[in-house]
Amino acid sequence: MTTALGRVAARILVTSTAAVAVTAIGAGVGGTAPGPADPRAQFQSAAGTEGLDPPLALAYTLAEQQAHTEGIPLSITSGHRTHAQQDALWQDGLATYGSPGEARRWVLPPEESTHVSGHAVDVGPWEGAAWLETNGNRWGLCRTFDNEWWHFELVTAPGAPCPPRVPDASLR
Repeated sequence: MTTALGRVAARILVTSTAAVAVTAIGAGVGGTAPGPADPRAQFQSAAGTEGLDPPLALAYTLAEQQAHTEGIPLSITSGHRTHAQQDALWQDGLATYGSPGEARRWVLPPEESTHVSGHAVDVGPWEGAAWLETNGNRWGLCRTFDNEWWHFELVTAPGAPCPPRVPDASLR
């Protein structure tokens, strides 16, 4: 489960890593360091990171690059969603599962979704998700639900262990 302290620590460490990388990649005009900028502007962000919280986008991009270096296929199948997109998924979940309690196991209303806030990614294929589950904590990325092998969030400090997963989103 995400804790406020864990999320803050992960953001600080990932942002610090980004600042070091940005400084190392290029200096500004006349040898001065570049001014504050979105770290994604200095890197080739992974496809699907648009609209994500910048620390999550950076952590995922670095993880995906490493996976590809190791010959592992990994990509975002669903990242940031608009309120309307998530509401459509919620309405479909209600129709499919018949009750809000059962639907919440698989999809949350827009007001509660970490996809709408830009704090979650769904990844594929299964091989890539399995690799990310094993290695993602190197960048602070963790699988958060037992029933969703594809769902990852930035919930720990890079290199720290992932917190225990919860059975499904209804218990968030």
